[in-house]
Amino acid sequence: MSDGGRVLVVDDERLNRMILRRALESQGHVVDEAENGRVALARLAAGQLDLVLLDLVMPELDGYATLAAIKADPALGHLPVIIISSVEELDSIVRCIEMGATDYLPKPFQPAILRARVDASLAGKRLRDLELEYLEQVSRVTGAAAALEAGRADLGSLAEVAERTDALGILARRFMSMAREVQAREERLREEVRELRIEIDHVREARQVAEITETEFFRDLRNRAGDLRRIIRADEE
Repeated sequence: MSDGGRVLVVDDERLNRMILRRALESQGHVVDEAENGRVALARLAAGQLDLVLLDLVMPELDGYATLAAIKADPALGHLPVIIISSVEELDSIVRCIEMGATDYLPKPFQPAILRARVDASLAGKRLRDLELEYLEQVSRVTGAAAALEAGRADLGSLAEVAERTDALGILARRFMSMAREVQAREERLREEVRELRIEIDHVREARQVAEITETEFFRDLRNRAGDLRRIIRADEE
C-alpha cells in the first residue's frame, strides 16, 4: 500500500463518487467529495488537499471551468489534477493537459491504472513540496546572514533548519555557531567600550577638579579655610 494522500473526488454522479471513494480508500487515501465545481472550489479553499480527481461534465461549474479556476489560484495552482471522465475525444484530453491537468483517466477506470496514476501524481506533489520547503529554508539561512551583516541577527528562525541532517542543516548549524561567536565578540567589545568610557569620564572629572583646585580663587579659599580652622582651634584652647 502506498503512502496515503488527501484526495478530492469531484463528480456530479453520486454512484461514481462512491465507487472512486471505495477504490481510493482501499489504497490508503483519505477522500473528500464534491458534486460540482463550485462545491469543489469551496472544499479546496477550506482544507489541505493533495490531489483532485475531476469529472468534466457537471452542472453549475463544469470540469474545464473548475480546472481553470484551480490553476489560476496561486494557493491551489500547485495541486495535481487528474481528469477522470467518459469524454474521450483527443481534443478534450489535449485541452485539459494544456490547461494544467496532471493526467487523464477514462471512465470506467481500472483500479490498477487508478492506483498508478494517483501514486505518480502524489509523488510529484510531495517532491515539489520538499523542493519548496528546501528553498524556503535556504532563504532563512540567507536572510539570517543578511540580518547578521546588518546587526539584526535572529537565530531563532534557523532552529528548524539546523535540525536537518543534510548539507543545508550542517550549513545552518555552522552559521549559528559562527553568529554566536560574532555576537559574543561584539558584546565583549561593547563592554570594553563601556569600561573605557567610564575610565575616560573619571580622567575628565579628575582633570576638571585639578583645573579648579589650581585656580587663584580656589587657593585663596583654601587659605581662608585654613585660617578659619586655626582660629577655631585657638578659641577651643
